[in-house]
Amino acid sequence: MDGRNRQAFLIGIAGVIAAFTILFFLVGARDVLDSLLSATSSLVVVTFALALGWLAAWSLMLRTVLAALSIDLPVGKSFLVYAGAVFTNNVTPFGQAGGEPIAALLISKTSDARYETSLVGIATVDIINVIPSIALILVGVGYYATTAAIGERLETAVGSAVVLIAGIVLVMALVWRYHRTIVERLPALVAPRLGRLGLERFDSETLEEDIADRLGRFFENIERVATDRWRLAAIIGLSLCGWLFQTAALTVAFAAIGHDVSAYVPLFVIPLANLAGAAPLPGGLGSIEAAFVTLLVPTTGVAASTITAAVLIFRGAIYWMPVLIGGLSVSAFGIRAVQ
Repeated sequence: MDGRNRQAFLIGIAGVIAAFTILFFLVGARDVLDSLLSATSSLVVVTFALALGWLAAWSLMLRTVLAALSIDLPVGKSFLVYAGAVFTNNVTPFGQAGGEPIAALLISKTSDARYETSLVGIATVDIINVIPSIALILVGVGYYATTAAIGERLETAVGSAVVLIAGIVLVMALVWRYHRTIVERLPALVAPRLGRLGLERFDSETLEEDIADRLGRFFENIERVATDRWRLAAIIGLSLCGWLFQTAALTVAFAAIGHDVSAYVPLFVIPLANLAGAAPLPGGLGSIEAAFVTLLVPTTGVAASTITAAVLIFRGAIYWMPVLIGGLSVSAFGIRAVQ
């Protein structure tokens, strides 16, 4: 780990510690600990089993996307590769935005695929996961509105999510609409600047042509996935299954500490809280937990300390278990880029 990466890592850890310190101070650390110690162990195990179901569903999703790109991964290997991809997202700042390049390197190394093809694969998984999440937010909030008044905090969260998602979709649409122009003009703008860096890997004479070629293949691969309708439907279905496994896991986590929560609440709270993963913390650690508590307190009526305990069990299954499995996978596959 070089000096710059070490500094970024230490800043991220400091941010995580600060976020959890504030959260535990506000909700009461002693009460959280008491709730955790009273949790039903068998239901905690079920929570982790459901999290494995989520991980398996989205690993099959990645395998299906890669199959559309003529990359064949066995089921078991795809599980380990996706766990490794989740690991890279969880230990780099800004969530998927920080981990995707490393995840693409992992896929490329384990499948002998081109890097840009691997990047399309993991980016497609992350992008398509947005589609069911929007539907779940709308269905969950819509049902919640029929049973209770929507508070100002929830209105703000939903409104912010809609604006953010709409912005992302708009940018994606514009990039796709003008992707041929990007392929034609961007290399000429980027190549001279990279060439002036003086790095041996950049050959100024062929750099522009190489960038154009890679960009062209990148967009061609996206088109291959998007135009295979039956496979695309299967991908979206697996994405939805993953979200539902997470919903079930959070519901069971609440049951583990003795509280019943209607499943439609986690249905929209989970994708909303995950937006906090865009914070400049490793995998959104600390910010996502705080977002969960902020959203669940007004929508469940459960004490903040109890909610925090349930969220910690849930995040232990969704965050820390993939970190363990994925970290071992990354190490076994010989990837060192995360250091």
